[in-house]
Amino acid sequence: MSALTLTTPSAERPRQTRWLLRLHRPALCAWGALAVVLAALLLALAGPLVNAAADGWRQYRACGMNPRCSYDQAAIMRYKDYYNYATIALNLLPFVVAAWAGAALTGRELESGTARLAWTQAASPARWLTVRLAVPALGLVVTTGLLSRLHHLAWAAGVHRVDSAKEWYDRYTFHANGPTLAALTLAGLAAGALAGLLVRRTLPALVVGVLVTGGLRAMTELALPHLWPAVTRTGSVDRFVPVDGLEVDQGMVTRGGAHVPAPSCDSTAGCDAAYKDFTGRYDVFHPASHFWPLQLTTSALLLAVTALLVTACFLTLRRQTGALRPPKPARTAA
Repeated sequence: MSALTLTTPSAERPRQTRWLLRLHRPALCAWGALAVVLAALLLALAGPLVNAAADGWRQYRACGMNPRCSYDQAAIMRYKDYYNYATIALNLLPFVVAAWAGAALTGRELESGTARLAWTQAASPARWLTVRLAVPALGLVVTTGLLSRLHHLAWAAGVHRVDSAKEWYDRYTFHANGPTLAALTLAGLAAGALAGLLVRRTLPALVVGVLVTGGLRAMTELALPHLWPAVTRTGSVDRFVPVDGLEVDQGMVTRGGAHVPAPSCDSTAGCDAAYKDFTGRYDVFHPASHFWPLQLTTSALLLAVTALLVTACFLTLRRQTGALRPPKPARTAA
């Protein structure tokens, strides 16, 4: 009589997930603690902190030009500082994830040989990598999605109430307020994992992952204003109207209707001569109604880049380990 001993893919996947969570428990606990602290801070910003700051600004406006009038400056500064701390922290999350993914998720396991040990325990390299990308990705999407929603509530609570509130197009506020935060975090995860697979050493992979994520962020900043059709507004030459939105371009309108950059001048006579042939000014910008179109198109771009990075991860692993088929089941005689 013979029996077939094997580990099925459906049974192997939960075991790989449990092993991953156990192996990276310190990072999981640290991430959870950070998320709880940020969530508590954002809830405070949306409630008592913004209310106190709004009262302080009302007092300040009521004072007018009276130098002896007092107002709650501490509440105003406290709200401003804590908002900046929370917003910067959210913008740094993709870099933290990239550093962890490069150093611990793939780089350290390849450097120490833990990954090769896992591949000998009926887990193919492809399944090993799939679990290491899919499980953190799920947790990151849930966490960053919740935090960005809380940040948007905190930001909206201060609009029209706190004079120092950030505009919607402030780049740190923009990315903390919507799904681009989750998309860039996933890109950081994929970039870090790829760095670990390529470098196969902990610290160098950490550095490479962070640098690649920084490059993606810079690329996003350059592309963002051009991912959705902007609004063009024209006006007279001698009247400058501030743009209330994300500015893309500005300049002068010629007599033929062409849009050209504004000329430089350093004197009244020189400016009169330089501007005499223009009929007006133009401004190209994104109004507040473009917030969600810009968020969604930017997120789509980042997710496309993430897909390319994930594909590169599997191709790199295939090149390093050969075919990504699971090992043949062992047959034992009884």
